[in-house]
Amino acid sequence: MAALRLGGPAFFRIDGLVGSATMNNPLITDEERAQLLANGQARIADSSIDPLPVVRLHVTWLLVSLDPEDGDTAYGLIDLGLGMPDVGTVQLSALASIVGPRQQPVMRDRYFRATRALSDYARLAQANGSIVD
Repeated sequence: MAALRLGGPAFFRIDGLVGSATMNNPLITDEERAQLLANGQARIADSSIDPLPVVRLHVTWLLVSLDPEDGDTAYGLIDLGLGMPDVGTVQLSALASIVGPRQQPVMRDRYFRATRALSDYARLAQANGSIVD
């Protein structure tokens, strides 16, 4: 099971969606990893920063940073399709292990380009019940 941490101490688990990771479908590129780590360092220095998301993964995560201590814990906006998008953390290794009902892994949106800061995506998503863009 993949565990996600949203907002506070609550954990959400995605039951029935765990499978083996596919190594030919990396969740993030080396360039994206470098930018996420840089954003993670910036968040440590100033937790009030509001960067543009770097990566969009489906079922939808907009990731803005990686924890530089472990290089695996990502921070961003998470929308599981339940009408309650929230800002929180998720481990890339857990995401890489998820396989959906049609044997589809979590995939990176190669064409995603952020148009607003994470706080704006979060505000709009919470107002609409899903990530808008």
